[in-house]
Amino acid sequence: MKNNRKHLAIVAVLVAIGTVITYYLLNAVYQLPVAASQEAVQIEPLFDFHFMAISFLFALIMVFLLYSVFVFKRQPDDEDDAPHVHGHAVLEIVWTVLPLIVVIALGIWGTIVLADVTEANQDEMPVKVIGRQWSWAFSYPEYPDLGTTSDLVLPVGRQVRLEMQSDDVIHSFWVPEFRVKQDLLPDTETILRIEPIIEGDYKVRCAEICGFDHANMLSTVSIVSQAEFDQWIADQTVSVADLSPEERGEKWATEYGCVACHSTDGTDMAGPTWLGIFGSEETLQDGETVTVDELYITESIIDPGAQLVEGYQDIMSKDFEERFLAKQAELAEMGIEVEIIEDLIAHIRTLQ
Repeated sequence: MKNNRKHLAIVAVLVAIGTVITYYLLNAVYQLPVAASQEAVQIEPLFDFHFMAISFLFALIMVFLLYSVFVFKRQPDDEDDAPHVHGHAVLEIVWTVLPLIVVIALGIWGTIVLADVTEANQDEMPVKVIGRQWSWAFSYPEYPDLGTTSDLVLPVGRQVRLEMQSDDVIHSFWVPEFRVKQDLLPDTETILRIEPIIEGDYKVRCAEICGFDHANMLSTVSIVSQAEFDQWIADQTVSVADLSPEERGEKWATEYGCVACHSTDGTDMAGPTWLGIFGSEETLQDGETVTVDELYITESIIDPGAQLVEGYQDIMSKDFEERFLAKQAELAEMGIEVEIIEDLIAHIRTLQ
């Protein structure tokens, strides 16, 4: 009995040491980014508890295993059978009941945190989020003259309600520093609430594999003071009617996600770069050549699979003409006449 207590005391000390070492190793290897939202502050202890539980269980198993191997190994001259153990009822009850209690407690804890991070606030600011292959678009219902932006700017200390939807396949809005994530579904609005608490620039990425350029579906999320946010709104709020066709074309390229597939600096992406493409000769998949002019660009937008440039896939959405006509009709009701395709062409012509 005395030897058993001695062994248990040694094992207990080794388990404690192993737990501490494993916990610090896990935190070093899987270092979490800064907790930049109120939701992250509430979720962080759950991560920490899981790291501690993993460390304890790993140490418990490995210490008992290795201690038994080295301390109780069979001696060369030992030919006797080991003692037959038929079980220990108390021990079996303990290792069944204790994990059950821990799992139930974690479920209650997680439910409380989930209720807190999804609770609505009367002062929350709505932001519309559209995910599409492979870009993000943001609009602010409280500021209808702002239009659509490709980056998300939010004031620190105010809860934001992200009203999200996908234009095509399933996407997932994820900023690691906020510790929350939500899928975007076609034809269905999903809600994610965030209250940023640390100013800075972060990255929103898609956490759901969504096709060819999934890895590059990134946008900047800037958390700024309320004064900086108000100034940004004032700087960005410009009527479409006050823009030149070239400037409108640049705006449409962002709003409709053209920049997700077509770079303006020569970078090879899912579609041909727009840099220097206007007036150039391009080889098509059937070996024919075509001059990239107004007619070709218009046809490529209306029927993108008809004349594919060699080396590129037919992945462009087929509904741009319909969407452009709807936008033009909306602006026409406000007395603003535009031709979105002509604006895009005007923008592309400047990229020489």
